[in-house]
Amino acid sequence: MSSLFGSGGATPDMAARKEQMKQSIQQELAIANAQQLINKINENCFAKCITKPSTSLTSSQETCLSQCMSLYMAAFDQVSRSYVSRISKERSAAPGIGL
Repeated sequence: MSSLFGSGGATPDMAARKEQMKQSIQQELAIANAQQLINKINENCFAKCITKPSTSLTSSQETCLSQCMSLYMAAFDQVSRSYVSRISKERSAAPGIGL
């Protein structure tokens, strides 16, 4: 009997279920990463830009929040691209390993 993740004797139905599960896990990871990014942006940018909380934001606070958020997004994007590139290189160097 083969396991869900094993390659021995996998039927087309098993392969489809494996691919569906893999895509579902990737989607859940992407959502978790996005939530973590939003939480970090909220924590750090709020602490940096909102020194005196009030009922509304000043224009300088809005500008600070916008720039802070843009920097975090750019940094996250760069780190993500570098990580994906490294993983791709590692997978091509060792094709039998990975999902």
